Amino acid sequence: MSFNRLAPEDFVVSSDSITATLWSAGLVTLTNVYTSSVQEVGSSGNFYLNVYQTESAGASAAVQFALAYGNKNGSGSSFYNASVVGASPSKTTYAQYQNLVIGDENTGFVFGGVESPDFWAVSIDRTRYKESLFPGSLSLVLSGSTGKITLTDNSQVASSIIFNDAGRVFQLVSGSQGVVNTTVQADGYSLSSGSYGWFLPDIGTLILNPTALSASIGLSTSQSYNADGLNNRKIYNAINGATAKSFLLNSQETISSDYIFIRARNAEFNYSENPSFISGSTGEVLYNNFINSPQTYPTTIGLYNDNNELLAVAKLSRPLLKDFTKELLVRIKLDF
Repeated sequence: MSFNRLAPEDFVVSSDSITATLWSAGLVTLTNVYTSSVQEVGSSGNFYLNVYQTESAGASAAVQFALAYGNKNGSGSSFYNASVVGASPSKTTYAQYQNLVIGDENTGFVFGGVESPDFWAVSIDRTRYKESLFPGSLSLVLSGSTGKITLTDNSQVASSIIFNDAGRVFQLVSGSQGVVNTTVQADGYSLSSGSYGWFLPDIGTLILNPTALSASIGLSTSQSYNADGLNNRKIYNAINGATAKSFLLNSQETISSDYIFIRARNAEFNYSENPSFISGSTGEVLYNNFINSPQTYPTTIGLYNDNNELLAVAKLSRPLLKDFTKELLVRIKLDF
């Protein structure tokens, strides 16, 4: 066994971005959505609705995303206790997303310069993606009482990327799969009602702005005091009620690769310590023609640290002939 110390130039690190479909069974576009009536009437239904790609009782049913409604004042849902004004599932949801996304209980949700007291949240199930959602791949059709709209994010036209506690933040605008509709404003949304919400790829969430959706397609929330406004059901109906149901979104994963180049120059690694190569008693080469013209067939490369500890092993696809007239260059790729 022979050793050779690697030089800094023998190491190269590369990162590649890999995209994939998001929905179960490799579906590119989700065109059918279902909820669970059992979950909807249960205690969790006051906070969110799980959405499936097939009937929830089916053997292949899997949660694709969840829908929730948050209100700063606790309106739109019944109070936990009539004696505690404002404490309701909608206020709890608002505070949870406020802490997760903004990280400041004194700061509200500002969509395109306009603050909204409430929102709808579309949270992609964590098992649907490995690292994050893919900006520019979103195309979501929503229907309201006065029409329908297709939403995408403005990642393809944004001059800079905004960050908050949830990571990257893109505005939701009208368009489809990264193609922004600029007929109203250059940024894709009206300044009077703000953007249609936020696209948060790093936590797999869409935050929808009811104010903008109400002005655009008549899709509004019920902000009744101490009463269940069925707002979770309203956003589900907006997704499921579109004439051409369509929810297109991809995932994204960054894979870092460490390339290590192993070089065996013509004068190196031509002799072997294999018992068939040398005498066990004298250590001499058994065959005279191997003295001046040896041949070896490397099959394995081991990577060691300075403590002589084996860290990784690379197996060649086939033995390679090595002698004084040949040099070998082997590239090892480590993905992590």
